[in-house]
Amino acid sequence: MRRDVTFVSHGVTCAAWHVRAAHDAAAGPGGRPCVVMAHGFGGTRDSGLLNYAEAFAEAGIDVFAFDYRGFGDSGGTPRQDVSVRRQRQDYHAALAAARRLPGVDPDRIALWGVSYAGGHALVVAARDRNVAAVVSLTPVTDGLASLAHVLRHAGIGGLSHLAGHGLRDAARALVGRAPHRVPVVGEPGTLAMIGVPDALGICASFAGPTFRNEVCARAALKVGANRPVTHVDRLNCPVLVQIGTDDRIAPPDAARRFARLAGPPAELREYPVDHLDVYAGPWQRRVLADQLGFLRNAFLIQGTGWTG
Repeated sequence: MRRDVTFVSHGVTCAAWHVRAAHDAAAGPGGRPCVVMAHGFGGTRDSGLLNYAEAFAEAGIDVFAFDYRGFGDSGGTPRQDVSVRRQRQDYHAALAAARRLPGVDPDRIALWGVSYAGGHALVVAARDRNVAAVVSLTPVTDGLASLAHVLRHAGIGGLSHLAGHGLRDAARALVGRAPHRVPVVGEPGTLAMIGVPDALGICASFAGPTFRNEVCARAALKVGANRPVTHVDRLNCPVLVQIGTDDRIAPPDAARRFARLAGPPAELREYPVDHLDVYAGPWQRRVLADQLGFLRNAFLIQGTGWTG
């Protein structure tokens, strides 16, 4: 039930999967509900998203999972450049494309994001008041808090080392030279944007063939400016915030604060996991079960007549 599709974001062709619902039990007068899915920092749609997407489809929900510009099968240059502004633009373009899918109810679209995309989904929903719900998994909700969090785990030496590589890459961009890239994940103490124990082994368990373990180092200079929390007062739809209490990358306290500021539309769930533990294995299944329950309730709130 999965097919390759494309859409255009700011003149660039982006790649996506449309995973059609396995049945029409959740269909309403306007069609079936749909979830738009995006990966986190430096990720691709073939790296763990299908573990969630296929379960959504079995529950009667269509899925639109896409690659950002410069990543995976999408076009765009420079490759592997994590730009918050462009990624949010791509998310808006993917949302518009999902609303045009045959059989999908354009008024029953939920956003799903993990890590950086967990924050992007919140911002996109705050800007698009017709989004039905948001699932925000291990989200980066406040870049300033993230810097302080990484500082506690990696130390000033690790943070300054990354910043130095970021400055080198930014200087190369100014003079039109090829990007300077650094690994996305690595062991603690090594050069990587995300340093957690057995990071390479964990990623190998779910990473797809289009994933590249590198990003433009300039991303390290922009972390503090990524602050979805500044949009919290504009959210008007149900939100599920799922955090890892042992998360070394996305600070749990920042996500808790976001959920508290969001008020009654937000539901907070916590799990004893680290940042990369939500893509496969027993905790992924636990996280998924909570997402399915939330989406059923959210789409019922929208008056779907759900029978599945």
